[in-house]
Amino acid sequence: QLQLVESGGGLVQPGGSLRLSCAASGFTLDYYAIGWFRQAPGKEREGVSCVSSSEGRTNYADSVEGRFTISRDNAKNTVYLQMNSLKPEDTAVYYCAAVRQYPPFRDMCVMSPKYYGMGYWGKGTRVTVSS
Repeated sequence: QLQLVESGGGLVQPGGSLRLSCAASGFTLDYYAIGWFRQAPGKEREGVSCVSSSEGRTNYADSVEGRFTISRDNAKNTVYLQMNSLKPEDTAVYYCAAVRQYPPFRDMCVMSPKYYGMGYWGKGTRVTVSS
């Protein structure tokens, strides 16, 4: 079964850290761009970060720049989102998505959910930042 599974969410105090994982099963992530997205109650899903399938290009939303770091470990078939200095406004369900990239577009890093429409999505992991 081809799927992505997120983990690592939870309740954390403001200023704390979490590391989210996005593990793929049934396919290898080597040729896939990965995006992290989040959706807070009553809000649209927004792009948080992305990493291309090659060249390691990354991008971040302005709201998380300098606090979040995306990384990929192809050997473990997993992508991570390290989240530091968390704020209450980071509270949301976080999703990862993967889409296959082909040359010459393997260095693209896109944070639009539409870009991943033909790929795979996880079911999300909830992050709550509260004291």
